[in-house]
Amino acid sequence: MTAADPPVSVSSRKWTNPFAGIWRRPLTAAALAVVLTVTVAVILAPLLAPHPPLAQDLLHARGGPSASHPLGTDELGRDVLSRLLYGGRPALLGVGVAVSVYIVLGMSLGILAGYLRGWTDRVIVGLMDVMLSVPAVIIMLAVLAIFSQSNVAAMLTLGFLSAAGLARIIRSSCIALREELFVDAARVSGLSAARIMARHIFPGLVGLLLVQMCLFSGIALMVQTGLGFLGLATPPPAPSWGGMVGEASQVMEQSPSLLLISGGLIGLMSVAFGLLGDGLRDLTQDRRQGTGSRSQRPVPVAVAKDTAEASDTPPDAGVLAVRDYSIAFATPQGPRTVVDSVSFTVNTGEIFGLVGESGSGKTVTGLSLLGLLAPNGTVTGGSAWLAGRRISGLPERDLQRIRGSEIALVSQEPMVALDPNFTIGSQLSEVVRRTGAVSGGKDAVGQRVRELLSSVHLRDPDDIARRHPHELSGGMLQRVAIAMALAGSPKVLIADEPTTALDVTVQAGILDLLRSLRDERGMAIILITHDLGVVADSCDRAIVMEQGRIVEEGSVEDIFYRPQHPYTKKLIESTPSIARTEGRVA
Repeated sequence: MTAADPPVSVSSRKWTNPFAGIWRRPLTAAALAVVLTVTVAVILAPLLAPHPPLAQDLLHARGGPSASHPLGTDELGRDVLSRLLYGGRPALLGVGVAVSVYIVLGMSLGILAGYLRGWTDRVIVGLMDVMLSVPAVIIMLAVLAIFSQSNVAAMLTLGFLSAAGLARIIRSSCIALREELFVDAARVSGLSAARIMARHIFPGLVGLLLVQMCLFSGIALMVQTGLGFLGLATPPPAPSWGGMVGEASQVMEQSPSLLLISGGLIGLMSVAFGLLGDGLRDLTQDRRQGTGSRSQRPVPVAVAKDTAEASDTPPDAGVLAVRDYSIAFATPQGPRTVVDSVSFTVNTGEIFGLVGESGSGKTVTGLSLLGLLAPNGTVTGGSAWLAGRRISGLPERDLQRIRGSEIALVSQEPMVALDPNFTIGSQLSEVVRRTGAVSGGKDAVGQRVRELLSSVHLRDPDDIARRHPHELSGGMLQRVAIAMALAGSPKVLIADEPTTALDVTVQAGILDLLRSLRDERGMAIILITHDLGVVADSCDRAIVMEQGRIVEEGSVEDIFYRPQHPYTKKLIESTPSIARTEGRVA
């Protein structure tokens, strides 16, 4: 057993269907009804229109509503209702084209920039700045001149130039989402960046995308009808809403109803899009449950020294060896060391405890072994070795290969480590496929999922696999998280405070499960905890950390019955059950 002298302590969002409950908001429901009714009517124009849109009847020019012409006729005797129905086709087509480009391009750029960060983020942000600086109206007029007043070309241009604004919004939300623990869990499982973005990041942005789609639809409609009013999009005599407003304005004194009908429909649709967007925004905010995302990160700083300076000779003993390991974080005041020259060895088949109070550096040490430090965190010295292979300083691609298959993580909050959008079976299947634990099709993967759930002592694995995370208790979720970590049969399992949020009886069950898995699989377990009772009950050896340094190391018996460091003695004294037992057993 060794003692050291002490110095700096450290200190999900769930998305559900935003349309669920929309009928409890009358204004939002009315807006949705208006949009759907008008859209369906325009699509069915050939069936609903009482007359051809170009048919003229000069004898009934500017006629009022009648059985034959429900909304009257224009200055050429053309049926207003028919022209509104057919005129909505180029209007809504233009809106659909602009919104499609806006959503696809803006979403893609925003997710790539927000998740990948680094040079990808810088390039995309620079591109967005260029797009936002371009005068959209002038570009659209040029496009109309080049493509002979093409409505589709004009709206494509609008969607392209407007996508930069959406990309900025998506990027900001994605930066926050990528710090959720269920995204970290996916990375630990070895999933590729593309898979994580598609399966875990995108679902969390759907509500935001729907809101932005509705709001931009109103803008696109006004732009499209404005071009039609100027005669730049759909040339007359073909009907268009903007063109009808332009024609009605010329006879406004004689037939004001023509302007009220065409302009009122455009205004109604624009307002409906806006109200629908506001309603969806409120609904998604109400339904999104916070999951305790980690705090925002300062800008990274240069490292104090290169970890490549550490010895490249693998240690002789232990499945996991850490030598002179140091970690620093960037702060506005400069680099702050949170782990200082830590060294320890974990042997195959043992449970090794990392114990200390909050801010001691124990969790940061464990996460760094998986390459999961925050963007402003850096390994500034030392090395880490897994089964004779150096893992400190590995590029992300190599880390993805070992996460889940050689070293895995169980977090202290399983509810936020599991993606709320997918069932337990779906998430386990994804990890099983990624780790290559089975060869075969869907049936083989399903069988492996059932085996994993059974291995963590969950009854009725088929029922558990069909459920979503919010349908399970905390203890069951922690067992699911352990099953997910075991999917790739790792050599080392890092359990970060796995019993913190559980009651005493459930805690005991989880600790018994970890011990039985250690015995059955022969893997090493690193148990990170602040609870000395957990260490006494489960660990073979342990280290005690204070302010980023190891102050004591040894067997559990030595640490509890023959502590050397004053900090260790204070920890033992602060745990009443251990303090009472120590006098009797010693």
